[in-house]
Amino acid sequence: MKMQHAAEYSRVMATLLLFVCIASILGSGPVVAAPAGSRWNGDYFPNIALVTQEGKTVRFYDDLIKGKVVAINFIFTHCPDACPTETASLRQVQKALGERVGRDVFFYSITLDPEHDTPAVLKEYSGRFRVGPGWTFLTGNKADITLLRKKLGLYSEEPAGEKTQNHNISLIVGNEATGKWIKRSPFDEPKVLARLLGYSLQRMPVAKSNPTSYAEAPRLPNRSRGEDLYRSRCDGCHSLGAEDGLGPGLAGVTETRDRAWLARWLKAPDQMLAEKDPIATQLFERYNRLKMPNLRLSDDDVAALITYMAASDSVKHGGSAIAVAGKAGTGN
Repeated sequence: MKMQHAAEYSRVMATLLLFVCIASILGSGPVVAAPAGSRWNGDYFPNIALVTQEGKTVRFYDDLIKGKVVAINFIFTHCPDACPTETASLRQVQKALGERVGRDVFFYSITLDPEHDTPAVLKEYSGRFRVGPGWTFLTGNKADITLLRKKLGLYSEEPAGEKTQNHNISLIVGNEATGKWIKRSPFDEPKVLARLLGYSLQRMPVAKSNPTSYAEAPRLPNRSRGEDLYRSRCDGCHSLGAEDGLGPGLAGVTETRDRAWLARWLKAPDQMLAEKDPIATQLFERYNRLKMPNLRLSDDDVAALITYMAASDSVKHGGSAIAVAGKAGTGN
């Protein structure tokens, strides 16, 4: 009997030890996503913890993408060029989708530099861009974010010492429920991205009541190089009229600003701000301390943009904020 009790006790203890080991392994290993039997085999998307700009902890799969149509990109708030331009462009997409963002479509911008980009920093950044509801900015563990970038196909090796400077600026849009994911440029035409997110990627797209035949489709416009540059790089922040956006309206700017100043401002705004150029500084302070990004334009790009803006001027004698700032800065 004693031997039976001893054997039974050993089996019970072995079973308990097995459960403890399994629990320990599950608790310390990577948190996987997706239920058993899903198209993702339970572990494709790392269900990492992220923290929103409001300080709320969320899980990438469970809380952010499961069953949703999403747009995801990676940025860092002190980026001098691509990230602010990308954020401004996606803001145009958000405006085109209107109230559907946060209901049918969800935007996520995840930092590449979590050591710097705390929730408070991300909240201030999103506020400067006047980002609306339904667009969440997130930070988290650096290694987890790198893993996520690799899983989403948005990772590129960064040269030693350059950290986040040469990151992949593509974004990914998709519908987790259908498994359809597409990599896109954030500088695509906003209306095209809005249609993709709001119609093509939806699980149950609604057919148009009066479909248009291909014969009635409009012809593609024959755009100049300057117009292409303006639409892909500038119109996220600037209108060609007198009305302001994130930055000043550009109406009349080619007539009221010195061309050499304007050309340098388009090519090296970061240098002009660092040098405390009076007009550049005034514009920076006037427009919510939102820096004009360095768009890495060539001399030919700058010339094409100025030619396009000159041809598009609708206000012939000033009126835009950038022109007024120019007068204030020069005494003209």
